Amino acid sequence: MTPTVLLLGAVTAERLAELWFARRNTAALLSKGAHEVGSAHYPAIVLLHTLWLAGLWLFGWARPLSLIWLACFLVLQVLRFWTLMTLGRRWTTRIIVLPGAPIVANGPYRFLSHPNYLVVVGEIAVLPLCLGLPWLALAFSVANVAILSIRIRAENAALIGLRYVDCA
Repeated sequence: MTPTVLLLGAVTAERLAELWFARRNTAALLSKGAHEVGSAHYPAIVLLHTLWLAGLWLFGWARPLSLIWLACFLVLQVLRFWTLMTLGRRWTTRIIVLPGAPIVANGPYRFLSHPNYLVVVGEIAVLPLCLGLPWLALAFSVANVAILSIRIRAENAALIGLRYVDCA
């Protein structure tokens, strides 16, 4: 197996594990009285990430890895892990609001409002660059910005609602 196939396999396995983790956390949060907001754009996020990963496999599986871009990708994975560990059972791929729960303000959230989205923006650009596919990086980065602009507005509105409830 080539290093590229190992990398793409690891990223695919990571994404599948995250989906399992997110579904488990979503179900647990909903059982505690949480509710989802901004769900209309969620299928577009799933489609984007599915097509991105499929494009990486289709066009990149036999390409050599750029070690510089691979190092950047690995740094992003450290930030991803830190973000997921900080949110713990509150991390999901959806926007789930648990009334009365405090807003997370530790870990990377001390420095950034949306560190996970920074990671996603980086990954969508960096992994194709790691495989020498700048056109794939550009195409999916543009699509990702469009979807994230909707996503972040929805999440910020939900967070504002939580702050209002916390202050009441």
